[in-house]
Formats: sequence, C-alpha cells, structure tokens
Amino acid sequence: MALVAKKKVKKMGMRIGGRGRGSAETSNLRPKYTPKTPPCIDTCPSSVDIRAYLTTIAQSESYGRSFEESFEKAWYMLTDKNPFPAVCGRVCPHPCEKECNRNHFDEAVAINSMERFIGDYGIKNKLQYKKINEDTYTEKVAVIGAGPSGLSCAYQLARQGYPVTVFEGFARPGGMLWYGIPRYRLPQEILDAEINAILDLGIEIKYNTKIGKDVSFEDLQKEYKAIYLAIGAQKGWDLGIEGEDAPNVLSGVEYLNRINSGEKVDVGDKVIVIGGGNTAIDAARVSRRSGADVTILYRRTRNEMPADEFEIIEAEEEGIHFEYLAAPVEISSNGNKATGMKCIRMELGEPDESGRRRPVPIEGSEFSVESTTIIPAISQAVDFEGIEQFKNEKGWISTNGGCETGIKGVFAGGDVTVQLGIATQAIGLGRKAAEAIDDYLRGRESKDVDSLPIVRHTQMNFNHYKKSPRVNPASLPPGERLNNFKEVSFTIEGSQPTEESIRCLSCGMCFDCDNCFTYCSDSAVKRLPKGQHYEFKLETCQGCKKCAEECPCGYVDML
Repeated sequence: MALVAKKKVKKMGMRIGGRGRGSAETSNLRPKYTPKTPPCIDTCPSSVDIRAYLTTIAQSESYGRSFEESFEKAWYMLTDKNPFPAVCGRVCPHPCEKECNRNHFDEAVAINSMERFIGDYGIKNKLQYKKINEDTYTEKVAVIGAGPSGLSCAYQLARQGYPVTVFEGFARPGGMLWYGIPRYRLPQEILDAEINAILDLGIEIKYNTKIGKDVSFEDLQKEYKAIYLAIGAQKGWDLGIEGEDAPNVLSGVEYLNRINSGEKVDVGDKVIVIGGGNTAIDAARVSRRSGADVTILYRRTRNEMPADEFEIIEAEEEGIHFEYLAAPVEISSNGNKATGMKCIRMELGEPDESGRRRPVPIEGSEFSVESTTIIPAISQAVDFEGIEQFKNEKGWISTNGGCETGIKGVFAGGDVTVQLGIATQAIGLGRKAAEAIDDYLRGRESKDVDSLPIVRHTQMNFNHYKKSPRVNPASLPPGERLNNFKEVSFTIEGSQPTEESIRCLSCGMCFDCDNCFTYCSDSAVKRLPKGQHYEFKLETCQGCKKCAEECPCGYVDML
C-alpha cells in the first residue's frame, strides 16, 4: 500500500525531532519492521483494507497524485473486496469504527462516511469493475439469490472468468437491500447503480425463478458445476398469540417489502410495532412517514435494543414513541380486523444465551393499547420450500469454514448460514464462497491465509499525533423528513474526505514519518526509495529501542 510521506506527516500532527545522540542504553534486542492488522480491518466483515484506501487519499500530494486520482485508486482498493461501497456506506452499522484505535485518542475515524463518499465517487464517475483474471473458464456456476451475498459471490466469480447465472425469486435483484431497507436510508438509484456495475461483468440473472418450483435443484446440479445458496431469510416470525391472523397485522419484512415494491399500504393513524431491531425501527419510521402515530413496543430496555443507536435517535427525533419493558399477550379484533392489543409489563431477570437479561412478565400488570395496524418485527426465518434437504434442526443451513455444505459442489452463505447478520457480513461470505468455489473447480486445496497480528492502541505512540475533530455528515432536519422518503443523511463533500483520511493513524504500517531514522543514534536505519520505506542495518545497531519507542503506529518490534 502507499504510505504517508513527510510532507503529509505535518498534517497528521507528527513531531519530528532532530537527528542526534539518543539514549546510551543498549540491549541484545534488535528492531524489526513488522506489518500488523489494524482493528478496523480485523472487525470488518468484508475484510476491506480500510487503512490502505484511507492512507492512499491522505498521501495524495506527497506521492504526486491529484485527489481525484487517489479517490479512484481508493475505489478500486475498496471494491476489490466489497462491490457495494455506496450501499454499505449507508446501511452498515460500521463495527470497524467501534474498534478504531483512534477512539483511545479522540474520536474514531469516520470510516463509514469515507466508504460512502468513495462509493458515490465511483457511481458519479462511472467507474467500472475490472476482471482480475483474463482467462475464461467453461465451468458454469449457479447462484441462488440476488441479495448482497449472492451478488458478491457472482461478482468475484465473474472477475475470475467464470460464467455465472443468478436465480432470483423476485422481480428484481437486491434481496433485502431492495425489499427490506426504506428509500430514505438507501435510495433506489444508488443500489441500482452498484448492482448494474456488477452485472456489467457479464452475469446473467433469471428473475421470478424459484428453485424447487420453477426449476428443480437436481436440474441445476446437472447443468452447473457448482452452486451457491444465498437465499436469505425473508419470512417474518409469528408472535404466537391469538388474533395475529388479522389482515392488518403485518410482519415487518412483509410490510417493508410491499412498500418498497411500490404498493400503497394504508396503516391508518395508530401503528404499533413490536420488536427492537433495525427492521422494527424501519417499519416504524416508514409508518410515521405515512402520517401515523407510531409506538414501538419492546420487551427489554433501550440498553438491550439491537437496533443501531443512530437509528433509535433518528426515530425519536421523528416523534416515534418507545414503550419499553412491555410485551404483547393477545390481539383484540372487531370482526376480522385487529383493533388493539393486550400487553403486559416486564422486568429483567437473569441473562439468557444472548448475554442480555431475560424479560420476565410482571403478574397483574396487563394493559391495553388501541391500533389501526400492528407490525411484529421480532425476527426472520428462511423459506426452504423446494430445497428442504438443506434445512438443519435449527432452521438454517450448516456449512464448514469454507462455506461448503454436506453436498459436493454446493456452497452456502449469508443470512441463511449465520442466522441473520448485516449486509457487510453477507458480502464477505459471498466473497469467501467464491474463493472456495474457485478452489473446488480448479482442484486446489483451500488454505487458510496467515493473518498478521492485530495492533492495539497500547502498542502505539499517540504523542506523535495531533487531535483533530471527526468529520460528521450533515442530515435532513427532523421536520423535513415526514410525509416523504428523502434521504436523511448526506454524503460528506468538499475538503471533508481529505481531512478525514488524514485522521487515519495508519495503525501497524509505516507511513514514512522518519522517526526511526531521526531518532537512531547508531546510523542503523537506512532510507529506501520512496514507497519502500526503510531498512535496518543491524550490524551497527546497539538495541537502544528508540526506534520502537518513537514509532507512532506500532510498526517496529524489538525481538
């Protein structure tokens, strides 16, 4: 990867000392340049090289590139692992930022905002995905499901030169990205742009084709040398209470599917949403945009809600009410229409298998609420109709570490194997499946890639960095969000992307700060040509450790 040169070091707040006689301490230890994995990359479900694309932008001037050239270079780096940067920059809960070492200095780097900017840059400039193998293969691969995992797998296989056909049960691609995420979070044109760029690699999609109904799985096995099952989990769970079969009781995934398919759904003026995940929040915010008063009923407290914090905050800003520590008991009806719900208060008991405290009903605390529509959004399940042979005892698909099922040549990944996850995880599993399929078809034994050690903040020297405020994207004021589906958050712009890229600490990788060279009093550090960094001349080294102590990013080890 490209590394930060001296000119840019000043912008990162580095203190460069004068070259002179350092400590007289000696030891038997000797320095070694040791690349390490930043926590952000280790935590990214798609394994995107976040450090590489951020420092590529940060170093633009010192490496003689225009920022436009660096943005394009960063786009190709990012999309090598994830072909959905503009999408993930909008919908990913960015676990990478929670682990960013900069959290221990000031604030995490705005990785998600940078990913979105780079993705939007690629769309705006019509950048095209490139094949990584000029060879073409004759072995055909079938991908079942055109969601993020299926399209990720197809993308990687097409880049390798395989003919890929995707079978999709719905009328268009995208899976839950299209049918489950509201347009105010993920506009149609953004999703379409990144999907179309993937399909431009020569991928064929057969729509409205359900395996087991329109095409038998056995026929697929005869025609295709490998099959990837990425069928997702698009069935909403039932509540298991009396009255939920009323027509105005809709699961969260069904409701969002109908809305995103362009159907006008009349929810009335009082909506109750049951659940605490992102689907519940999405269903509530969509209903609020339809003009309804909305209450989210959740059986635990806000602290236990699995929904993203920013989603909860935006829902509160939009006037959605939260009723915590409450659960439904039965649904009241007038004729065949639900008119309300009997609920019960809860208290938290001992932790369950999820690690969260288990909600326990409080005897005699029942209460009633009226509603015109009830939307349970408590979880999702897989539709196995036609491929029942893959369903395990827990209702999912079992695989080994390489996405292989128990049937030769059949692989699986995404929500159907991880029991619901985030889109970025599904994308990462699609890539891993493509690698496993490539190994299988080429007759290679899959091998685990040796991982570099993770560099933590305790191994770094924060004294050499300057505190700087995090760039945060602007958003639509709450009063302008209702009665429309305008995108709520905006892409960072102007100088913001370059300013934020400079905040990356380049954890675990040299950025040519010159400290090891400057602080060495034994002439044991040699500068190499630009981009190659430095090397140690151990014959003159006295083991004083100054290079390791003064290395900001934890790149130097004493061994």
